[in-house]
Amino acid sequence: MDLSISDLENYFISIGEKKFKAIQVFEWLYIHKERDITNFTNLKKELRDKLNENFNLDFISIKRKEEGHLVKKYLFELKDNNYVEAVLMEHDYGLSVCVSSQVGCNMGCKFCESGRLKKVRNLETHEMVQQIILIEEDIGKKIQSVVIMGIGEPFDNYDNVINFIKVINHAKGLSIGARHITVSTCGLVPKINEFSNLDLQVNLALSLHAPNDEIRNRIMPVNKAYNIGEVMKAIKAYISKTNRRVTIEYVMLNMVNDSVDNAKELANLLRGMNVYVNLIPYNETNNLDFKKSERIKEFKDTLLNCGINVTVRREFGGNISAACGQLRSKEV
Repeated sequence: MDLSISDLENYFISIGEKKFKAIQVFEWLYIHKERDITNFTNLKKELRDKLNENFNLDFISIKRKEEGHLVKKYLFELKDNNYVEAVLMEHDYGLSVCVSSQVGCNMGCKFCESGRLKKVRNLETHEMVQQIILIEEDIGKKIQSVVIMGIGEPFDNYDNVINFIKVINHAKGLSIGARHITVSTCGLVPKINEFSNLDLQVNLALSLHAPNDEIRNRIMPVNKAYNIGEVMKAIKAYISKTNRRVTIEYVMLNMVNDSVDNAKELANLLRGMNVYVNLIPYNETNNLDFKKSERIKEFKDTLLNCGINVTVRREFGGNISAACGQLRSKEV
C-alpha cells in the first residue's frame, strides 16, 4: 500500500511480469479489501509467493474512538507504538475524513495541540491510506471526500502525501475523486510552487490564520521562514497556473486575530484573488491558553461587506477531544 499504480507496474516489469498485474493487485487491495496475498487467486502461485517474500500487508490498528453528533474521532496505533488520529465528519454532501500525515508536527503553531508534541516522523503512504480503509470498515460505508488536515504539515511529508493522493484517487484504488481531496499547508512556499506544477485536480487550502506578519509571527513560527508576502505570491502563482480556487483557513482566536480591523486587513490582502475564506471556530484545549472568538459573525459580515467569499466551518464534536492532536496527546 506504499506503492502507486505506476510504482507497482514498474515492479512487475522489473521481475519480468506484465504490468497489468498491478491493476489486479490494486483490485484485491482496495476493491476486495483482501489482506492476505495468498488469496490473490488470479495471480499464479509462484508470483504470490514472490509477492509474499517482497511485501507485507501489516495494518495499523484502531486504539480508541470518540463519538459525537455527526462526528467520530479515531486514534490509531502504528506498528512502532506511535499514535495518530483521524476524524470522520458527516456532511449533507456525504462522509468526509480528515487524515494525519505525520506523527506530531514541527510547525509549532501556538494554538495547535498537534504542534505542542513535536514531530516524531513522517507517515508512510500505507499509514495514511489505512486510516481511510479502517474507518470505512468500521462504519460499513464509503468515504466520499478526504482532507489532509490532521496531525502534521502535509508538505513537510510531500512525496508520501502525493503518493497517497494518487492511490486514493485511482479508479482501482479507493476511487475518491480528485476534486473531493483537499491538501492543507501552513505555507511552505517551495512546496506550494512544486505542487502547482503537478497535473492534479485536487484542492489546496492555506492555513493563514492572520492578516499581517506581526500577528502571524506570534502564532505561527513558520511565518519567520516564509512571510505573508511570500506565501501570497506563491498562492497567486498557483491560482494563475491551475485556475483553481484556494481555500483560506482562518481559525478565530479571541482577542488575537478576530477584530473588525483584522477582517478589513484580511479583505485587503485577498481582494481580487480566486479564494474563499473558511472561518474556523477554535476548539479549546486544556493545554493551551487560546479561547474561541466571540466575534465570528461580526468578522464574517465585515468580510462579506468587503466582497470576500466566506463561510464558517460547522462545529464538530466540541465534546470529543476535537482539537487536532488532542486525542493523541491524551494518550501520550
